[in-house]
Amino acid sequence: MPKANIIIVNESDEIIGSKERGTLALNDIYRVSALWVTNPKNEILLAQRKFNKVRNPGKWGPAVAGTVEISETYRECIVREAKEELGLENIKFTKIDKQKSTDKNKHFTQWYHTILDMKIGDFTIQESEVEQIKWFTRDELKKDIELHPENYVNAINSFI
Repeated sequence: MPKANIIIVNESDEIIGSKERGTLALNDIYRVSALWVTNPKNEILLAQRKFNKVRNPGKWGPAVAGTVEISETYRECIVREAKEELGLENIKFTKIDKQKSTDKNKHFTQWYHTILDMKIGDFTIQESEVEQIKWFTRDELKKDIELHPENYVNAINSFI
């Protein structure tokens, strides 16, 4: 299966081209869509990335995240990723914030949020991308991030 082409943007998040996934230069800026999922108890659903991933292997992060592909909007990306990673279809979500990364992997992240009343067993996880998912209380998450920041993606603090 050929690798997808991903959108390359400038410092203002304007599209300037595309590249095949895996061929980005250090100065290339790309787009990411990410979805925070909470439940009626205000717990946050996190996904642990597979340990074989190139970026952030085994780390906990937002329930859904993915790189925006060529001819795809941020919104279309999050719809695709929600279906692929958690089996979610026809969910309502709200666009919240867009952030530019400050780490070595330069990208813009468009954040979305949804509230779902689902148990862990109700999700269909994409086993090639996701090691496991878990509901966290905000207090539990804050405490664990403080004790073990190395277990989480850098963006974890943007929502809690």
